[in-house]
Amino acid sequence: MNYWIFKSEPDTFSIDDLKNRPGQTEPWNGVRNYQARNFLRDDVKEGDLILFHHSSCKVPGIAGIAIVSKEAYPDHTAFDESSDYFDLKSKKDSPTWFMVDVKFVEKFKEVITLKEIKENPKFNDLILTRKGNRLSIMPISEKEFNELKKLRS
Repeated sequence: MNYWIFKSEPDTFSIDDLKNRPGQTEPWNGVRNYQARNFLRDDVKEGDLILFHHSSCKVPGIAGIAIVSKEAYPDHTAFDESSDYFDLKSKKDSPTWFMVDVKFVEKFKEVITLKEIKENPKFNDLILTRKGNRLSIMPISEKEFNELKKLRS
């Protein structure tokens, strides 16, 4: 099993949006960074656990937990000209972009703030706290996942 942080802007898609979807499941689409795409396509597997991180908001941080319910498949939004994620270069017979389905597990009563994470020496090596890291999909260790989860369990 792998562990991940998936980042989303809550005004676009939040932990509450996931919780309120039919079956509490939703495709994680719109990833348009090659390294994040490679994680989705090659490494994210069904059953992997995700820390759902709200970014680009008033209080960025980890809002809850989700689980991967379906492994990578072509991101259909890349083929939809009306989508914000349309990519003229991506072809159905040779897709560039992929997505996975995620299922809601838990919403934390309080967000684990990015400030709180950065101030905790346990997380000095966490990829999320590295300067210049802007990936929306990032791997973390089982130990990091459990230590972060403990902050709100």
